[in-house]
Amino acid sequence: MSSTRSLRNVETRKKKARRAIPRAKISRNQGNTAAGRKRLKKLAGLRRGAKAKA
Repeated sequence: MSSTRSLRNVETRKKKARRAIPRAKISRNQGNTAAGRKRLKKLAGLRRGAKAKA
């Protein structure tokens, strides 16, 4: 069995992609993992620092 997509599946993917509602790309990763939370905390701190300077 090959791992390439069948033509029918390709068609289905295209249809689904066309039907999908266009959404803005996420500007930051909001995960609930240790690494993700740490990154969010760091970004929040950097933003707060930038706000204090302005």
